[in-house]
Amino acid sequence: MKVGYGMYTRTRPSILDGTPVPTKGIRELAAEALGRLGIETAPTRWDAANTSGKSTQVPTGRVIGVRGRVRRKISYNGFPLKYERVGPTPR
Repeated sequence: MKVGYGMYTRTRPSILDGTPVPTKGIRELAAEALGRLGIETAPTRWDAANTSGKSTQVPTGRVIGVRGRVRRKISYNGFPLKYERVGPTPR
């Protein structure tokens, strides 16, 4: 299944209706694909707030934090993945 320009993923039949669905989640696929392109990923501010307990809202998973510029469009089933620029790694 195609998820972006030059990016494909393995699929399996859906248990609901038998249509092909990716074996991994869109966020995991995006992190793997961006890693191969040399782009570092990180938690978004909403992920960090949820993990630290500052927020009880659960992130949707359609946003991924990146360090750097990304022009690749990654989508599945018509839902595009959005990118959030995060700061540099703390030292």
